[in-house]
Amino acid sequence: MKKLTALFLCAVMLCAAVPAMAADINFVTAGTAGTFYAISVAVTKLWNDNIEGMRAVATPSGGGVDNLNQAKDGDAQIGIANANLVYQSMMGTDAFEGDANPDIRIFAGLYYNPNQVVVTKDSGIHSFADFVGKHFSVGAAGSTTIDEAVHHLATANLTLDDMKTEYMDVSSSADAIQNKQLDGAWIMAGAPNSGVTQILTSSDAKLLPIPAEVVDAMKADYPWYASYTIPAGTYAGQDEDVPTSAVKLTLFLTPDVDEETAYQMTKVFWENWDSLTNDFAALRAADPTKACEDLAGVPLHDGAARYYREIGLID
Repeated sequence: MKKLTALFLCAVMLCAAVPAMAADINFVTAGTAGTFYAISVAVTKLWNDNIEGMRAVATPSGGGVDNLNQAKDGDAQIGIANANLVYQSMMGTDAFEGDANPDIRIFAGLYYNPNQVVVTKDSGIHSFADFVGKHFSVGAAGSTTIDEAVHHLATANLTLDDMKTEYMDVSSSADAIQNKQLDGAWIMAGAPNSGVTQILTSSDAKLLPIPAEVVDAMKADYPWYASYTIPAGTYAGQDEDVPTSAVKLTLFLTPDVDEETAYQMTKVFWENWDSLTNDFAALRAADPTKACEDLAGVPLHDGAARYYREIGLID
């Protein structure tokens, strides 16, 4: 493991240009105010500086669904999206109903976005079966967090109609719990999260465990889920590990990027990982050695796979 990590983190060719076919690459992530737009600007500069003939640009976007739609239309070649959205785009389901992109591929898996279900201790909620009749926020209207709640509650044969359901963003949910207006809230975000911190420090609340067996059962219908542990001490007063589910944040790549170019893009990306994580704290949650794990069965791009195979990450 140490050897593999070193292979990722040691920048052995930071200044050397490497040969590749000329390529026009549009990298889409999110709006200009978001951290990942700034990351995409830095990464495209690395590619342009280190890959001969590369012409990469970063452009703002509306996020995951928009990124994948642009990829399907040929307007973007690489972008960011959670693994569930990439899977749905590949299969033509949910937001991509009737518009499948079966050739979409994975460039890299980054970090996990865990489900963090926060409940007040006097709510009597110890499992999903206890949600009946409870006053609960499942995320802002239109957010993917709502789907998370729906999928998980279904394991207890429940729907949102079985609760007094509210649709609030993280900040509003935290305020409502603090004011004793909610029994709990569903939050999907990297841990630690400021909203979860607010709830746990200002209210008599706890994180609800989601057992690994529940996550494993969900994978049959939703292959993008991964078992995840929020380590003890992530939040003040959290003395034990909390098992939960998570979805991997990924970078996808379209098949019109040739294998050699994709290989060089992957190589330059990871061989500059140390400098990227120094500049962008958001990337520090990613584990380079798990770049090929929990990708919902979406195949790696052949060029990316060639690099991962070269360093021993995959067979």
